[in-house]
Amino acid sequence: MQRLRVRYAKRGRLRFTSHRDISRAVERAVRRAGIPVAYSAGFSPHPKISYAGAAPTGVASEAEYLEIGVTTPCDPRQVKTDLDGSLPPGLDVLDVVEAGPGALADRLEVSEWEVRLPGADREHAEEAVQKFLAAGHVEVERLTKKGPRRFDAREAVLRLTVPEGTGRTAAQVPGQSCVILRMVVRHMTPAVRPDDVLTGLRLVADFAPPVPPEVTRLAQGPLDAGTGALADPLDLDRDTTRGGEAGPAGEHVAG
Repeated sequence: MQRLRVRYAKRGRLRFTSHRDISRAVERAVRRAGIPVAYSAGFSPHPKISYAGAAPTGVASEAEYLEIGVTTPCDPRQVKTDLDGSLPPGLDVLDVVEAGPGALADRLEVSEWEVRLPGADREHAEEAVQKFLAAGHVEVERLTKKGPRRFDAREAVLRLTVPEGTGRTAAQVPGQSCVILRMVVRHMTPAVRPDDVLTGLRLVADFAPPVPPEVTRLAQGPLDAGTGALADPLDLDRDTTRGGEAGPAGEHVAG
């Protein structure tokens, strides 16, 4: 059975769609596109489609990942075209590759996030970021299915900045200030989300945006320990399926 790994975006109003509804939309799109998806065995067979590192409801993303098992070999480029054309606008297929060895979820070590804060004060945001980064421990509380849970929001944050400009997402409202936060967060258990970091900023510096933030995941993947940059988690699949091997730092080695 061939496995195909798909990177897709969740944009616009589709960011409010639950993961369950996205799963249903993908299953319908796979059938509509004529992709020969494999099914599980048993009394109630299910299509072999799995998801890795899905973003929370209400969050946009440029880097969502899923894997499809197919019964006959498919051209990834054709699958990209057919699947993208069968999904609703706002669920956009960005890349499809044939899966190489190893689990995709193991490569999704960190996420880079952009948080737009319309109406927030930039100086106050910069002060809050400095205090957060200087803290050794910032304990926050989040309500989970099992009740309130307290955890450290500081440990997972590898980078947190207040860059210049208005970001790459929704348009700036004329006459309204807009602070942008960029953060790189390590995937841990429990997961630390951008809203947990915002809670931490409120706790350390009484910084709270006047309106709900607009959050977009820009990327997720393995972290380059040398540069601190995120790598494309599908690069290793491209290397191995083209007949070579990935070297120690992801460098392609000819077969």
